[in-house]
Amino acid sequence: MGEEQYNPFEPGFAEDPYPQYARIRESSRCSRTIVGNLLVHRYDDCFALLRQPGTSVMDVNANISQRLQIPPELLKGREQRGRHAILNLDPPDHTRIRRLVSSAFTMRRVEQLRARVRQLVDAYLDELEAAGADGEPVDLMSHFAFPLPFQVITELLGMPESDRDQLRRWSHTTTRILEPVATYDQLKEILAASDNMNAHVRAAIGWKRQNPADDLLSALIAAEEDGERLSTAELVDQVSLLYLAGHETTVNLIGNGTVALLAHRDQLERLVDHPDLDANAVDELLRWDSPVQLSRRIVMSETEVAGETVQPGELIVTLLGAANRDPAHWGPTADQLDLTREGANAHLSFGSGIHHCLGAALARLEGSEAIGALVRRFPKMELATDGPQWNGRVLLRGVDSLHVALAA
Repeated sequence: MGEEQYNPFEPGFAEDPYPQYARIRESSRCSRTIVGNLLVHRYDDCFALLRQPGTSVMDVNANISQRLQIPPELLKGREQRGRHAILNLDPPDHTRIRRLVSSAFTMRRVEQLRARVRQLVDAYLDELEAAGADGEPVDLMSHFAFPLPFQVITELLGMPESDRDQLRRWSHTTTRILEPVATYDQLKEILAASDNMNAHVRAAIGWKRQNPADDLLSALIAAEEDGERLSTAELVDQVSLLYLAGHETTVNLIGNGTVALLAHRDQLERLVDHPDLDANAVDELLRWDSPVQLSRRIVMSETEVAGETVQPGELIVTLLGAANRDPAHWGPTADQLDLTREGANAHLSFGSGIHHCLGAALARLEGSEAIGALVRRFPKMELATDGPQWNGRVLLRGVDSLHVALAA
């Protein structure tokens, strides 16, 4: 293993981690994090591990946890929260629950949303235009990138109308639980937000049981296969996962994608002129700057990973952001943004294997409709002088604010 080490606290990392990724990737097939986890960062090794049978995602099987360590006095009463979400389960429970969720969350249901997504895109672009009518820079995140995916997942699930801004704060805070470092006060804030989100989801499920409709939440409640249904705990965790992941990562896809296009004017102009590129453009933008930068697997038996022999219980981190720009897979143009790139959809931003993102089709639909319409409505859009304000997160990379001038 080489000497280059993953360091998310390096100056400038939050703004652009990719030079560090390149150094790590070029130095060796794998490395160790400061806490001892094996880190793989080349495409072929990441792809192989994510699809390797017999690995686990359950922290109980790991010698070293990558999750935040929560003091017992804060964790009390919350020990089981999230344990039933499919991202945190191995087969056979994962297989059973994913099959039930997939039976309700179908490609047909997603594609039926396209007309409504276009309608919402137009409405939020109208709001964005009105907000920037005085010529002053406007925050693309608060006026467009956040409300669009949030409204889509709310309508898809059939969640009751509620305070959007409050739910946004709870959601944004709750997802910090995925980060490796937090202070005691931050943990208290994260858990309080999680309590509020959990209560909101439970209330919505209770209401929906009495008022079923043609929506995903009703379908999840009714989903059954061979006499099996989702338990209340399983239902709460799946709905919470869909609700949080269903908009948080898509927010970052729109934000990160817009930053990339504004930094590569030739590609923005190409997208303006060629609407037929919308779908491929989203996959290339996901490859270029993934909203999800890391994934993890725990090996359950002695095995070889990226040329290293690893023992049962080792938690291995895949550096998706590095794999997505590996020249060994993507060729000499790996570090170039090319919306016409052949095979762009082979990126690992949705993971791979049995834990491949269940909402990938929805994210692609929203991203292609939103980003294409945005650049064609405002082809002269420019970054404001303060630039993007990156969130500084290790796993869910995105911008908290993105001020743009809509017309040069």
